[in-house]
Amino acid sequence: RPRTRPVAVLGDKAYSSRAIRTELRSRRVRAVIPQPSDQIAHRKRRGSAGGRPPAFDAATYKGRNVIERSFNDHKQWRGLATRYDKLAVVYRGGVVLRAITIWLRE
Repeated sequence: RPRTRPVAVLGDKAYSSRAIRTELRSRRVRAVIPQPSDQIAHRKRRGSAGGRPPAFDAATYKGRNVIERSFNDHKQWRGLATRYDKLAVVYRGGVVLRAITIWLRE
């Protein structure tokens, strides 16, 4: 099977660490992660030694809420939110069934 790599990883401010960005860069994956205000202030305080701010594509980041809303729709089902299933196959079946019910509702 062909191995694929994501074009970009969308994350919130909690994932804006140098280690995560370095790992993604080594795998040639673009990081679309906003910087928290404390990291911005620290970089500016260091002056020219602080370096350039990391690239951030606001238009791509705006699509992140679609994924978050999808997770919230799935978690409205009690069986998926509580994860009582012991087998991964049964849990996956619940996810597929919930996706079908959401799709039929539309």
